[in-house]
Amino acid sequence: MEIRVAIFANVLELDAQGEPVNEKHAERRAATWLNRYCTGELHPGEPDIEPWECQLH
Repeated sequence: MEIRVAIFANVLELDAQGEPVNEKHAERRAATWLNRYCTGELHPGEPDIEPWECQLH
C-alpha cells in the first residue's frame, strides 16, 4: 500500500491553484505497479515503473 501511495503522489501534478491535472494517470501508474506485483507482468504497452516513481519522501 505504501508504494502505491508513493507512486500516486510522485506522479501527480497540480496546477497553480493546487488542483490535480493528471489524477487518472497517477492512478494508472499505481495500478500498474500493483498489477506487476500480483502477476509479474505489465499490461501491453505500459512502461515499467521508474525508480523515481517509487521513492518514499
